[in-house]
Amino acid sequence: MKNKILFICVHNSARSQMAEAFVNQMCAGEFEAESAGLHPGRLNPIVVEAMLEAGIDISGHGTQSVDDVVRSGRSFTHVVTVCSEAEAEGCPYFPGMGERLHWPFPDPSTLTGSDDEKLVRVREIRDLIRAKVAGFCAEACAIAT
Repeated sequence: MKNKILFICVHNSARSQMAEAFVNQMCAGEFEAESAGLHPGRLNPIVVEAMLEAGIDISGHGTQSVDDVVRSGRSFTHVVTVCSEAEAEGCPYFPGMGERLHWPFPDPSTLTGSDDEKLVRVREIRDLIRAKVAGFCAEACAIAT
């Protein structure tokens, strides 16, 4: 049986979507990931582009509300907030929903500049998330064996 992990951010449009996709790619044998947002919006098209560059198509992913996930009764072995430190106060805490982790990353929705300039920064955020997920998966898979 796979462990289930829930990634939470503000809009479920960027950071949590990237983390979900990387876990489902890198650690699919041990984990099944989902993501949700406090105030779900639409997928960030620059994030979709950056993930395509990494070989993962998230363009068909929808966004969902944390409230809907909680009301569904689904349980998770890990709940990971990926809000930045500045947003941490708004990230929820759900007692009884598994191990809670906080992996702060910058919010792509706050980036300024041209689309090309934003893409450069989103790539950096994507790579930070990928590295964090890779470390998590390596550790989790080592413990499982």
